[in-house]
Amino acid sequence: MTTARMPDAAVETGDEDFRLTEFEAEVAADGRIEPRDWMPDAYRATLVRQIAQHAHSEIIGMQPEANWITRAPSLRRKAILMAKVQDEAGHGLYLYGAAETLGVDRAELLDKLHAGRQRYSSIFNYPTLTWADVGAIGWLVDGAAITNQVPLCRCSYGPYARAMVRICKEESFHQRQGYELLYALAHGTQAQRAMAQDAVDRWWWPSLMMFGPPDDESAHSAQSMAWRIKRHSNDELRQRFVDICVPQAESLGLRLPDPELRWNEERGHWDFGAIDWTEFQQVLRGNGPCNEQRLAQRVTAHEEGAWVREAAAAYAAKHRDEQEVMAG
Repeated sequence: MTTARMPDAAVETGDEDFRLTEFEAEVAADGRIEPRDWMPDAYRATLVRQIAQHAHSEIIGMQPEANWITRAPSLRRKAILMAKVQDEAGHGLYLYGAAETLGVDRAELLDKLHAGRQRYSSIFNYPTLTWADVGAIGWLVDGAAITNQVPLCRCSYGPYARAMVRICKEESFHQRQGYELLYALAHGTQAQRAMAQDAVDRWWWPSLMMFGPPDDESAHSAQSMAWRIKRHSNDELRQRFVDICVPQAESLGLRLPDPELRWNEERGHWDFGAIDWTEFQQVLRGNGPCNEQRLAQRVTAHEEGAWVREAAAAYAAKHRDEQEVMAG
């Protein structure tokens, strides 16, 4: 924190009111809360929930596209896709590291994910049916992620904000990769264009759901904004995303699957149709097309990688013992 530190007497007496006042003043001044700073338990819990869900989404999100690495149509496309999937793994590591600064262990977070007690983004429970889906994910899903995550670079919690700076730079590459892939298909053969349009038709509405439920139904959004963990509401971010995508779709030569999409001169924004929130809730409850498959594959990968974690831990312990002997 950058505000004046609490007097020793206040620390000794555990003056929670003073601590809370200092915390709120720091957040209101657009300061950064760091791991050793005092923070309300609810603030810490909110951060753990959000960062864990974000980290889980990154590693689960590797699956839909990794499915196409061996079937990429060219060496160039394969190299790009491999780099992207590797980036997502790195994003997960950054975020688990940020969560650990809040006093939780990533192994505990993964256990909760595998047991279904923590969530990941609903978008990753949809199947990738064709090569064009890789492009649609890059353009729409990663585009939605960037819209949501760029403001997180100014999050009030320092480790999360700093992790997001690098993540957003890499997500921008992913979005451009998807756009370029779709552009190539949309300007290719009739079959390729139809494939691109079909992918956009299937991914558009789930991408809009990525921003979370409407503001009047969101359980966490208002408080997260008050703490400046978030900077914009779900509906504000969703509108910003639609406004960005409409002209991009026109440049691609593809249509967005919404007959109610039209420019509102008075609002200065694009109006769009109603989202099927029943579908969103069903996917969150585990009833999406690929919920069971995604989680089962994640658990299998974790179990099969146990020997790597054990070897790394043994090596670290051996190195630590050698350092102690040398120091002694």
